[in-house]
Amino acid sequence: MKEIKHVINDPLGMHARPAGMLVKAAAPFASKITVTAPTGTADAKRLMALMRLAAKQGMELTITIEGADEEKAAAELQAFLTANL
Repeated sequence: MKEIKHVINDPLGMHARPAGMLVKAAAPFASKITVTAPTGTADAKRLMALMRLAAKQGMELTITIEGADEEKAAAELQAFLTANL
């Protein structure tokens, strides 16, 4: 199991566009990818679940990755989060 911590820097938080991009980034991986925010937990492969988190700027997200390709998924998602959120 891999875990990534990331504080949202985007002034708009995790709105529809970056949430959709996160779903696309997570979708190719076989691993189970979960996003936890102070407001709840969501499957990273489900757009509406991510939107329900209502994650705002300054909130810390914890991304948990568990599965056969967790190493590659963790590296790619870390790069995604740094570049987009």
